[in-house]
Amino acid sequence: MIKTEQKILTIDEQIAQLQNQRKIFVQKKKEEDRRERTRRLCTRGGAVEKLHPEIAEFTDEQFDIFVKKVILSDQTKRIIAEIAAVKPEPSAESQGGFALPESQVKTNSEPAEAENVSEQANP
Repeated sequence: MIKTEQKILTIDEQIAQLQNQRKIFVQKKKEEDRRERTRRLCTRGGAVEKLHPEIAEFTDEQFDIFVKKVILSDQTKRIIAEIAAVKPEPSAESQGGFALPESQVKTNSEPAEAENVSEQANP
């Protein structure tokens, strides 16, 4: 009987150790996820400011209004769906970026289209 009780205690100790190890790994995973999210937010915010430096002067409220108007426009929804349908190239993905094949990159250089975007953003 004593051997059986010792085995149970040993197994209970092992269970406690494994639970502690699990807790440590879960905490590390959460921290890694948080760092990845922070990096992604900074990178994307930096990209927006690089294209339109005046955005850096916006208040949080102004930036929130800007993002909502741009993101919720019909044209933006179409663009997002179009880009989401394209699989990233492996080399860009491994570098932490996203690259579309050149054939998928479209620019709006026509003034009429740009005016439509601003009209949709200002309902």
